[in-house]
Amino acid sequence: MSDALNQSFVRKAFTALVRNKFILICLLILLGYILVAMLTKLGWLANNWNLEVGASHEMPNWVNYFGTDILGRSVLAKVMHGCEVAMSVGFVVAFFAIIIGVVLGVLAGYFGGIIDEFVVWLYTVIAAIPTMILLMVVAFMMGKGMQSIYVALIVAEWTETCRLVRGEVMRHKSREYVQAASAIGASNFRKLFIHILPNIMPLIIFQFSLVFQTSIKYEVILSYLGLGVQNKPSWGIMISDAKTELLRGIWWELFFATMAMFLLVLAFNIITDALRDALDPKLKGR
Repeated sequence: MSDALNQSFVRKAFTALVRNKFILICLLILLGYILVAMLTKLGWLANNWNLEVGASHEMPNWVNYFGTDILGRSVLAKVMHGCEVAMSVGFVVAFFAIIIGVVLGVLAGYFGGIIDEFVVWLYTVIAAIPTMILLMVVAFMMGKGMQSIYVALIVAEWTETCRLVRGEVMRHKSREYVQAASAIGASNFRKLFIHILPNIMPLIIFQFSLVFQTSIKYEVILSYLGLGVQNKPSWGIMISDAKTELLRGIWWELFFATMAMFLLVLAFNIITDALRDALDPKLKGR
């Protein structure tokens, strides 16, 4: 009966989101980004991004909608490849960072003792290192490229989730519904995954959003500094290439790369906030 009620509540929450036209527009924007990223990854879209398609620094027109760069390459194709890089980094890093943070936070908060002491020591040490320094050290150690970005960001981004989940688990494990589950002989696994985790899911959803956006931001910064993606377009590389051209009135590469990143982060943030409010009405309006 409890599972049926939970499923009904989740269904109502998602229905409320879809009925909100503003949220629906953001969902369509996010789905558009996902579709572009998938088609670009498969090579079905913007496959020949490095080919010359027009004159150098051609303004946006009906042939090249986003204009061309210094080598006559399509800015639109480069933006699409940047979308593929950003979505890949955002989802991969958020997925693994959240899993690591939740698992360690749950273990530390629920079992306490030496496990809690070790986990607290670990995330305190990592969190004490400035994020950019940690990212640059990992990038220098592993070399440039996507794998180095994944590892560096996952190492840097799990700590805050772990800290918050640990605190929430410590708060929930002493509540009446968990004590009642203990009284009827529920196992630790059942108490954690059936009773406690569903109650902290809004926090996990919100943390996923934060890690997703932060990962995109740091990927752009690393690529801007030349420590990120290599041999393919990235929004950070595009911004780096366009910074000197802006003084000459060549604005379109910088503008479209920045707007692509802005719309993605904004839409994802709005959707996540609305989903968190829908799943946990107590947070609505805060």
